[in-house]
Amino acid sequence: MQHSEVLEGRADDEPTSCDVVIVGAGFAGMYMLHLARRLGLSAVVLEAAYGVGGTWFWNRYPGARCDVESMQYSYSFCEELQQEWHWTERYASQPEILAYANYVAKKFDLLRDIKFNTRVTKAAFQEEDCRWLVSTEAGMRYRAKWCVMATGCLSAAQTPDIRGLDTFKGRIYHTGNWPHEPVSLSDQNVGVIGTGSSGIQVIPELAAQAKHLYVFQRTSNFSIPARNKPMDPEYENSWKTNYAERRKRARSMPAGILCELGDTSALAVSPEQRLNEYERRWAAGGTSFTAAYSDLLRNAEANRTAAEFVREKIRTVVKRPDVADLLAPVDHPIGAKRICADTKYFETFNRENVTLVDIRSNPIHEISPDGITAGSNFHKLDSLVLATGFDAMTGALSKIDIVGREGLTLREKWRDGPNTFLGLMSSGFPNLFIVTGPGSPSVLTNVIVAIEDNVEWIADCIAHLLDVHADYIEATASAEETWMEQVRQAAEGTLYTQAKSWYLGVNIPGKPAVFMPYVGGVPAYQRICEEVAASGYKGFSIGTPTKGLHRREALLA
Repeated sequence: MQHSEVLEGRADDEPTSCDVVIVGAGFAGMYMLHLARRLGLSAVVLEAAYGVGGTWFWNRYPGARCDVESMQYSYSFCEELQQEWHWTERYASQPEILAYANYVAKKFDLLRDIKFNTRVTKAAFQEEDCRWLVSTEAGMRYRAKWCVMATGCLSAAQTPDIRGLDTFKGRIYHTGNWPHEPVSLSDQNVGVIGTGSSGIQVIPELAAQAKHLYVFQRTSNFSIPARNKPMDPEYENSWKTNYAERRKRARSMPAGILCELGDTSALAVSPEQRLNEYERRWAAGGTSFTAAYSDLLRNAEANRTAAEFVREKIRTVVKRPDVADLLAPVDHPIGAKRICADTKYFETFNRENVTLVDIRSNPIHEISPDGITAGSNFHKLDSLVLATGFDAMTGALSKIDIVGREGLTLREKWRDGPNTFLGLMSSGFPNLFIVTGPGSPSVLTNVIVAIEDNVEWIADCIAHLLDVHADYIEATASAEETWMEQVRQAAEGTLYTQAKSWYLGVNIPGKPAVFMPYVGGVPAYQRICEEVAASGYKGFSIGTPTKGLHRREALLA
C-alpha cells in the first residue's frame, strides 16, 4: 500500500478516512506516525496541544528536568539522529527536551500529518465494518481501521479537591500545566502543595524567586542528588562512537537504562563495604543509587540499609533537626515510590525564606481568598503552586469516551482496575492499541525505551495483519486475565506495594488500588512480547473477512 495524505474534512462532512488514527503527539505518537508511514499507511495524529512533545510540552515549570541521562533519554531507531543531536547537560531540561522533540518532528516531516489543537473526546468501535470512529471536541470525526492511544502515562494533571480552592484570588499554577509565558513570583508569598518529583524539582527554583515560600508537605519523599552538569564532550563521544552496543546493553537491564547494576545482596557485604558503596553512588548522583544491590526492592532489611543512609544524609544537610525529621521518609521503603533526583532540594529548607508545613499532622482546613489554613495556622499567600502530580497511566484514557464491542466502555471495564494483555490491548476493544499501557513496564523504565519497544511491536503486528488480510485483532479475555495475574504476582514479590504511590493510583480519590506497571523488567517483558508475536499472536483473536460481514476467528488462546 502506498502512503496517501489524509485529507481534512469539515465538521458537517463524512468522517475523514485513514488507515491509522494516533492520539497524542508525544514521543510515542511521533514514532508511531513514522512507522505507520514506513508501512505505507495513511495516518493522522490528533493532539490537544499546539505543539509536539507530550508531557514535555505541558510541564514547563521552573526546574523541570528528566531524571534519565540525556544520552539515553532519546530515540535509538535512527543512527543519524543520534549522531547529529547534541545534548548540553547530563540531565536535559524541559526546554531542551522539547527542542529535541521539535527537531525530530521536522527531521522526519511529521508535522503535516499532525492535527494540533485537536482534543479527542470519543473513540467508538463500529462493529459493522471493524473501524474506529474518533470524534474531537470541535466536532471533527476520523474513521480508521486501527486506533493507537499514545496518550502518555503522566499526562492527566491532578488537581486536588480542597475546600475553597476556587475562591483563592491569587494566581494558581499547576506544574503539569504551567503557563507558556514567563511567570514572575518575586516579592510574593508563595505556597506549593506537593513534594513528589515535580515538587522536588520546582521548590528550589521557587525559593530563589519568592519573598517567602511555604511548602505544604503531606508525605516526604526520598531523593538523590542529580549532580547535573554540562555535557562532558568525552562522555558524549564515548556514547556516539558505540551507540548501538550501549543501547543493546541498556535493553538488557531491568529499567532499560545502562547503569552499574549491583549483583549481590546488601546483606552479603560488611557494613563498611555497604557504606562505601552508598557513599560512592551518592557522590555520583542519579537514580541508579537504588541499583547498588540486587535486593533493595525485594528485601525489607536490605532496603532499610539504603533508606537509613539517605535519611542520615538528609539530617546532615538540613540544619534544623525538626525539619530534617519531617523531610526524612519513614513510611515507605526507598524506591517503592518513584525515586527522585534533585538539585539542592534539601538544602533549600535551610533558607530563611522557606517554611515547611506538615499537613499530615496539621491538615489543610481550607483555602480562602488570601491563603491557606493548615491546622490552626493561617498562611497568607499571593500565589499557589499545585505540584500534585497526575492521574497516572489511566487518566488520559479515562478522559476519552472509548467504546468497544456491544457498547462496552473502557471506563466501565476498568472500573475495578485496568485489564490488558501485555499493556498493549484490552479485550472487547479490537484494533485499539495502547502504548506503554497499564500492564507494561512503562513508568518503571527509561520510558523512551518502553515507547520504542511497544510502537515497534504494534507496527509489526499491523504488518502481520496486512499480510494475512486480517480485519481485526483483539486480546482474548483468558490471555488478559492470565497476564494481569502475572503482573500482580510480580509486584507482590517486591516492596513496591508497601508504598501508597501513584503506581497504585492511590493519589486519586476513588481510584482502585491496583499496581499498574509490570515489574518484571524490560528484558523479560520484551522476550514475552516477541514470543507472542512469533507464535502467531497467541493470546489474541484475529478476524479474517469472509463473505459479507461474517468473519472467521482464529482463536489462538
